[in-house]
Amino acid sequence: AGSWDANSLLRFSLRMKSPYRVLFVCMGNICRSPAAEGVLADTLQKTDLARRVVIDSAGTGGWHAGNRADSRMRACASDRGYDLTSIARQVSLSDFDSFDLILAMDKENLADLRQLQSRNPGRAEVRLFCDFCSEHDETEVPDPYYGGDEGFEKVLDLIEDGCRGILEHIRTHVDKP
Repeated sequence: AGSWDANSLLRFSLRMKSPYRVLFVCMGNICRSPAAEGVLADTLQKTDLARRVVIDSAGTGGWHAGNRADSRMRACASDRGYDLTSIARQVSLSDFDSFDLILAMDKENLADLRQLQSRNPGRAEVRLFCDFCSEHDETEVPDPYYGGDEGFEKVLDLIEDGCRGILEHIRTHVDKP
């Protein structure tokens, strides 16, 4: 083991004080990823980690950029006590530098993210959201956009399950204050 110089110690100190950053990604950023952002934000507010984690959401496509979450998703989330306030945006190359964990809602979005990441590897770990589910066997969060209310409810069931696993993952990566 070597000694730490002043610059190494400063970089280590800044890294330890930086928030852990999580980005949720679906196709248009109006259903699944803003729901995950809202559920995790609510979950974190009930813990000692709320100030240590930054959450955002984005879409692999930009056609809904600037819009609020789908009104059906907002209504279903509100029925469960979640407030979805995010505004849709498209994933950018800089997200791979800015975030620690980027979670794709399905395999198609994961493939799109990996293709983007090949242009800027950054520091982000890119994974499927359902990797963090423990009560459901699904490997993808289905897109509820073209279905009825039951699709939005199913998405929220999966997201609540996955966010519990993500919270545990975050706890292993963030030093408590």
